[in-house]
Amino acid sequence: MSIREKFIVTKRYSTISLTLMVIGVLAIIGLYVTQGAKDDPNMQARFWGSLLQNSVYFLLVVNAAMFFICATTLAWGGWQMAFRRVPEAISAVVPVIGTICGVILLLICFGNNHEIYHWTNVEHVKSDPVLNFKKGFLNKNFFAFWTVLTIVAWSALGWKMRKLSRSLDDKPLATNEEKKKYVWNNTVWAALFIVVFALTVMSSIPWLWLMSIDAHWYSTMYSWYTFASTFVAGMALICLFVVYLKNSGYLEYTNEEHLHDIGKFMFAFSVFWTYLWFSQFMLIWYANIPEETTYFKPRAQGVYSGIFWIMFIINFLAPLLILMRRGAKRNYSTVTFMALLIIFGHWLDFYQMVFPSPLTDPKTGETQVPMILYDFGVALGFAGLIMFVTGRALSKAPLLAKNHPFVKESLIHHT
Repeated sequence: MSIREKFIVTKRYSTISLTLMVIGVLAIIGLYVTQGAKDDPNMQARFWGSLLQNSVYFLLVVNAAMFFICATTLAWGGWQMAFRRVPEAISAVVPVIGTICGVILLLICFGNNHEIYHWTNVEHVKSDPVLNFKKGFLNKNFFAFWTVLTIVAWSALGWKMRKLSRSLDDKPLATNEEKKKYVWNNTVWAALFIVVFALTVMSSIPWLWLMSIDAHWYSTMYSWYTFASTFVAGMALICLFVVYLKNSGYLEYTNEEHLHDIGKFMFAFSVFWTYLWFSQFMLIWYANIPEETTYFKPRAQGVYSGIFWIMFIINFLAPLLILMRRGAKRNYSTVTFMALLIIFGHWLDFYQMVFPSPLTDPKTGETQVPMILYDFGVALGFAGLIMFVTGRALSKAPLLAKNHPFVKESLIHHT
């Protein structure tokens, strides 16, 4: 059977991605004119908060694609080889969004506005016992160093994994010894990425980038919660590209069995996210300690309660009720709808994670909910950027990882 080896970026595909990026740029300009350029620190925080929420969310989502590759590599899994080039291409977006996100984070950290990260105000920290106690961890130099190191490490290790994968396209492995050596090298580099991922996404990075927005509050489950949110959204993003490529006549060896397994990941990690969400919320609600409940007060009972509970319905009840059936996970229309819903639902999750604290008036204690259309416009801009970079990455290498020792296992895969 003849197959279409390389993805060709169509004019329609480019037009859609560029249009979305233009919408994102216009939304950023609109936010800056109406909020960021004002003298009011809270209005400025509104502008920077939108950039922070979108850049961090989409960076963690695209980086989850490389985590999927490395996790399945460590498991010596072969079922994903038929569409492995899809998460590889998505992970190529990490250096691009990573650079954007890094610049935004450093500008917020070293800028004059302290509404998002209160711990960046040195004078305020001196008079605040809690922040003063945490200054060994929450300080500008440590934040900048760990941020830059993390983004560089994700980008470099992702590049190495993609290079190893593409090295076989024109160079078949002749002997079993060569195959064993290749699998071993792949496993070692995948393990190194997983270690770095564990030390960043599963621990320190959510503390620095997100939890420190509410620096008086902390949760030991926060990083795992953030990981679950972005990983299930990452699997949903992989699902969208797989379905798009299948509908465009590509990925001939990817079938409903592979789609079924991607659907399983979307279903399973939606439940896992809910487990972490409930565990974090229930323990704080049951203890009813003021310094802990202050985080959930504006979210679960205050002005953000609508977003909070809608987000819960989208991220748990919808996947549970729709993706539980076997047939739903094999239906292109159903998994596409659920993938879009999951990405939007967890984007809402990050929205309510970021905004309540910076938009709370310190004098009156009143919390505002910003108009979400601007932020959604910024999100569309990042979606267009992901489409643009991923499409070009897909066009540079064969869509099937040829000559890989585990390819045959994927071609005959069934569940």
